[in-house]
Formats: sequence, C-alpha cells, structure tokens
Amino acid sequence: MLATGASLLLAGGCGTLHGVKAPHDARRAAAEEAGETAAESGVRKSADSPDCTVAKCVALTFDGGPSRPTPKLLDILKEKKVHATFFLQGKGHTDTYPDTVLRMSREGHETANHTWSHKVLTELSAEEIEAEMKPVQDDVRRITGRAPVLMRPPQGRTSDDVSAVMRKLGLAQILWSVTAKDYATTDTALITRRVLDQTRRDGIILLHDRYKGTVPAVPGIIDSLRRRGYTIVTVSQLLAPASPEPGTIYRP
Repeated sequence: MLATGASLLLAGGCGTLHGVKAPHDARRAAAEEAGETAAESGVRKSADSPDCTVAKCVALTFDGGPSRPTPKLLDILKEKKVHATFFLQGKGHTDTYPDTVLRMSREGHETANHTWSHKVLTELSAEEIEAEMKPVQDDVRRITGRAPVLMRPPQGRTSDDVSAVMRKLGLAQILWSVTAKDYATTDTALITRRVLDQTRRDGIILLHDRYKGTVPAVPGIIDSLRRRGYTIVTVSQLLAPASPEPGTIYRP
C-alpha cells in the first residue's frame, strides 16, 4: 500500500533530504551542460522520442507487477500506441511472469525496479536494501538483457541512506505526483477521475496493474489526457535530454 499523504513520501522530510530534482529542472540542467537552450535540445529528438521541453508531457507508470491482468494492459497500450514505465516487483511477479516482462521490453516499455518483496527501505540496513533490489535487477537483466536504471521505493519512502545504496547500484529513484489510490477501490470511474483531477504538465502518474478497477480505467485515462493536450511518455523520456542519475530522487 502507498503513503497517503505528501508528508509520508520522503523519510526525514523534504528539508533534510538531498538530491531531489523535478523533471523540468533535470532537463534544463542537461541542456545547459550541453551548451544548449532547453528548446534547442529538442531539435535532435526523433519522432519516437517526444520533446518534453515543448510538448505537455506526462509519464504513465505502473507498480507492483507483472500480474495476471498485465497482458490485457499491454494490449491496451499497444492499441493506443502508448509506452509506459513498469516498476516491477520480484517475489510472485518477475519470477512468475517472465514472459510478460519480456513482452514489456519488446514492445518498447520501460522496465524498472520496485523491490523483491515490497519492504519499506528506510527500515532496513544497507545490506538488507541491496538484498531487496538485486534479485529484481538480476531477473530483469536475465529476461530482457538489460538491468533497470530506475526504481521506486515502496510507499515512496526514501532517505539519504537509501539514496546512497541506490547510487551504488546505479538506480535513480522515481516518485510521483498523481495517485488514484487504486489499491483501495475497484471503482473504475473514480480511478479515472482522480487521475484526471491531479494531472499537470511534467507529472508522473502512479497506477497498479494488479488491481481490479485499474486496467479498465486505462483507455479512458489515455483518451482524456490526449484530448487535454498531453503527450504520454515513459519516465526516461520525461527526463530527456537528462539521463537518470543514480541515487537522485526525481519528483514532480
């Protein structure tokens, strides 16, 4: 289950947590480092890689899979021509549905790490944190040929100590700005409304493909966001031209 309030997202509070970046700040810094304006950096992008310095982008993400409903979700995303970021859990998921993980990768989705057993990382030692992360890294690498570079801490709880371990493992931390709390309802219309009410430019939407009401909500969410002028992207596309920095916390 997720943290229910912004005050719970960052262990220790925003004032003491280091290395937090918003997507637009990451893009701007990368462009300045390259000696470009943010707009100029978009000129080099292909049609398959939207320029979020110009487009009104929002990242669509799913936590805690793959699960039995995930192939249906992949069918919807394929039909809608949308790529999402999947923060994959290990126990009962990557070890149970490897073909679904492979399909995600082959169809252009971004595969990321959401720990082996969803333990709260701020309550663990450095060694225990690594034990939660490494099996998922190994599973995804074995299945897809590439280990994740992104992770999402369970309940959004992180700290400087957690960041140090993620830096060592080569993982950037991705939080969110939109949650439908779909773990607490099967009401598809409510899930849709919550997402649409909270979504703003450069936002990161958090959903869970395992819950009954979520996958049926996705077509309407995509169509409504597009009518409102949003371009739906992966997390890495949202950050580009910046590359995710290990240990850094990205939060809209």
